[in-house]
Amino acid sequence: MPQDPTQSLRDHLQELLRGGHAHLRLDKAIADLPPELRGARAPGLPHTIWQLLEHLRLAQWDILEFSRDAKHVSPEWPAGYWPQTEAPQDNAAWEKSLETFQRDLQAMQDLVADPKTDLFAKIPWGDGQTVLREAMLVADHNGYHLGQIVSVRQALGAWE
Repeated sequence: MPQDPTQSLRDHLQELLRGGHAHLRLDKAIADLPPELRGARAPGLPHTIWQLLEHLRLAQWDILEFSRDAKHVSPEWPAGYWPQTEAPQDNAAWEKSLETFQRDLQAMQDLVADPKTDLFAKIPWGDGQTVLREAMLVADHNGYHLGQIVSVRQALGAWE
């Protein structure tokens, strides 16, 4: 079987999605975060770490599902992309959000890695989007909001 001519692009996209180079990874952004700061509001900043984590999870899930499911219905903007509370209900809610974020991130990486996925084809139920565009959107969006998590931590004195 001939080698996939897009393999190099697929590899680069997976690396971009994983983070760790120019993009921060979620595990680094929340490492050693005291639980009491998950819902703390930093002076002058609009979101808590919990709100940012949930926004990351919800937006990434929406982009992933749009990319692979013609029947997917996106949440209402903007309310459907932000949590209703400043803090997680409990540790289980925090852990579930983290696990779901990581699972969906891996699913996007898997979609990109699959040689059956045409990265350049327009998604039939979209209006011009491609899987390539959606994967880059996930990486860009995640990078932006992970940086915001660091800013909140800095303002709360919880970042070295």
